Amino acid sequence: MLKDYGQQLVYKVINPFIELLIKAGVSPNTITTMGLILNFVAAIVLIIGAETGVRGDHSYVGWAGAIILFAGIFDMMDGRLARLGNMESKFGALYDSVLDRYSEMFMFLGICYYLVSFDYFLSSVLAFVAMIGSIMVSYTRARAEGLGVDCGIGWMQRPERILLVGISAIACGITSHYMGSDQVLLFSLINFEAISIFIGPIAILSVMSNITALRRLEHSRQALKGQ
Repeated sequence: MLKDYGQQLVYKVINPFIELLIKAGVSPNTITTMGLILNFVAAIVLIIGAETGVRGDHSYVGWAGAIILFAGIFDMMDGRLARLGNMESKFGALYDSVLDRYSEMFMFLGICYYLVSFDYFLSSVLAFVAMIGSIMVSYTRARAEGLGVDCGIGWMQRPERILLVGISAIACGITSHYMGSDQVLLFSLINFEAISIFIGPIAILSVMSNITALRRLEHSRQALKGQ
């Protein structure tokens, strides 16, 4: 549903920019590289937050989330630019896939570094498991399609992952700013930490991404058995 409706809505917004890029002679690979750089910047922001920030102030998480979402726009623009500008190539598709994986690993590097630095050890493990699942979702599809199997099924594909991480990070940063402390008593019953707004979706991602990878593996097994 996200691909059918959300993607088309985004395309309507970015198409004017795509036309400008085509006129300016910008290549899709340049846009792909910009997305990688932005994800690297997001990781640096999280590392700086871990080294200079204080526990309870998750503003760095919020800024990193905004950068991650912004980088996601570039991730959509490169393919669109290649198609509309008649610049599609096999190497371009490979370059896009490889840099997307590097982008995600940079992103999770920053997340894990931040969580470990402030002693959110279990959460950092969940983030690492989420990174494994994210990579395997993409790898399983690529390997299956290399064997002639259409394997685009399941949740937690790259757009969903970027939206989940980016939006939850921004929400965490905003909540942390207004809460003013790392831990508050919620409804006089339970302790609540602003970082939970970020960690909860990461935990969901760690489970759902790996389930998606395993579903794709089973789907491929059935398809290859049929062949």
